[in-house]
Amino acid sequence: MSADTYTKTDRSAHPDFFAAEAAGLQWLRDGGATVVDVLDVDRTHIELERLIPTSPTGDAARRFGAELAGAHDAGARQFGCPPEGFTGQMFIGARPMSSVEHPSWGAFYIAERVLPFLRTAVDAGNISTSDAADVERACGPVADGVFDDADPPARIHGDLWTGNVVWTASGVVMIDPAAHGGHRETDLAMLALFGAPLLDDIVDGYRSVHPLRDGWEQRVPLHQLHPLAVHAAGHGPSYGVALRRAADAVARLS
Repeated sequence: MSADTYTKTDRSAHPDFFAAEAAGLQWLRDGGATVVDVLDVDRTHIELERLIPTSPTGDAARRFGAELAGAHDAGARQFGCPPEGFTGQMFIGARPMSSVEHPSWGAFYIAERVLPFLRTAVDAGNISTSDAADVERACGPVADGVFDDADPPARIHGDLWTGNVVWTASGVVMIDPAAHGGHRETDLAMLALFGAPLLDDIVDGYRSVHPLRDGWEQRVPLHQLHPLAVHAAGHGPSYGVALRRAADAVARLS
């Protein structure tokens, strides 16, 4: 490994783990996004370009937002689909993630992105059965299509918390995707969840390429159900509490 590269190694990793990351990065790049360069990958490691972080700027934020909108507009086959040409197991962080495809967003989102992780969170003791039941009730109208719209599946990063957004001298570079066909508002909601810097500028850049539907800000808790469920599955009861609160907000919307 040279000073210009960064290598992640895990000899016990799932055979598709690093391949999924590489496929997601390439798919986003094909859609026009700026992502970290993959230099080498096999079943036990991935070697990446080393990024040198710098301070965020408004110009970089707006360029990033515009690029993100363009990548979303590059589209996907269906909701839940993996990166084009990839047929292996998908992941979000270290957790396996479904690649079952759906023609409608709400049914996909609840069945493949929220409920599987909610069940794991219950088993882990990080959310009570009564709170989980409230989450499931809030999910019912979502699965039934109350929030579906005419937007086609977007090519989303899928795990776009602020730690996967690297500010460099040449602009924002995305890393560590859980890329799949999803809803464009999901990436924006995840940026908001963990406090991405200059989010207003990012959104301004995004809207310069693709307008957002009215009410998108009120739907942020809806699109945070997935990342909160993932975190509740493995990062403690505080995320179970946050998941319940987001579900309450969704129930008020529907």
